[in-house]
Amino acid sequence: MLRAVLDTNVFVSGLLSKTDLPAKILEAWRDGQYVLIRSPPLVAEIKRALETARIREKYFITDGDIEQLIILLEKDALVVPGHTDVKNAIPDDPSDEMFLACAVDASADFIVSGDRHLLDISEYKDIPIITVSKVPRASARGTLLRISRNAYDLK
Repeated sequence: MLRAVLDTNVFVSGLLSKTDLPAKILEAWRDGQYVLIRSPPLVAEIKRALETARIREKYFITDGDIEQLIILLEKDALVVPGHTDVKNAIPDDPSDEMFLACAVDASADFIVSGDRHLLDISEYKDIPIITVSKVPRASARGTLLRISRNAYDLK
């Protein structure tokens, strides 16, 4: 089964919107179409993003909601340490390097991101970095197809 790392924006967008592509990508994970890869730094960043006042107030997110999500990630996602040394891989935004470390630790098949710093490098150690629109989906229903590494153009 394919392994994917989702950046924080893709993950949080998928949680907050039930109809956009990020939501469909999370739905595919919950349906077992791929293995979601997480590391402690990524989980901590998701938690921080959901704890911001703007997100909590706009989407009525409680401490209990966040705790349930963290438990779900620890239970249903493959958690790796995220300790691989990727220093200076993204000099313009070193905070994004945690996604690369997570992907390398897990031998991920791809990283899904909307972050330009990640997308600008396009791949790292043969792991493609793609946008949500590059993840295959059925046009009629908007749901993800069975994900296959050869199902989309990674370049």
